[in-house]
Amino acid sequence: MTERLWAPWRLEYVAGAAGGSQGCIFCLDDPDRERDLVVRRGERAYVLMNLYPYANGHLMVAPLRHIAEPGDLEAGEQAEMWALLDRSLRALSAVMSPHGFNVGMNLGRVAGAGVEGHLHLHVVPRWNGDTNFMPVLADVRVMPEHVARTAEKLRAAWPAE
Repeated sequence: MTERLWAPWRLEYVAGAAGGSQGCIFCLDDPDRERDLVVRRGERAYVLMNLYPYANGHLMVAPLRHIAEPGDLEAGEQAEMWALLDRSLRALSAVMSPHGFNVGMNLGRVAGAGVEGHLHLHVVPRWNGDTNFMPVLADVRVMPEHVARTAEKLRAAWPAE
């Protein structure tokens, strides 16, 4: 018997891979994506949910400007990304009570970057024992909550500026 895990939000990605838009997923040109996935928007950078998360609550922090290299960030963009990272960690802690976090960037395809042209920082909440048989044996991740619902919770818990 074949087991199924339903992930209806992946259809948009699959349809895009089959000839849809070639635009940058980090350039905010889709009002629906912005409404559903953007947790916080600043003047130079923003926080959004990862639609294909490593773990529940996986966020990304990206500059609004389409740039690929950390050295191309202006000082204001760097400062705002760092401030948004700090507030993301606090909001995730308040909503999800993780035991730790992975925070980092994948620069270049060989380093795992799925989108090379627009710099972004991954923020992944982690819990003791969060690696179980699903990702280890079946290469499948089970997300207990839809990313849009997690985004709603994080917006409500966002720390004061």
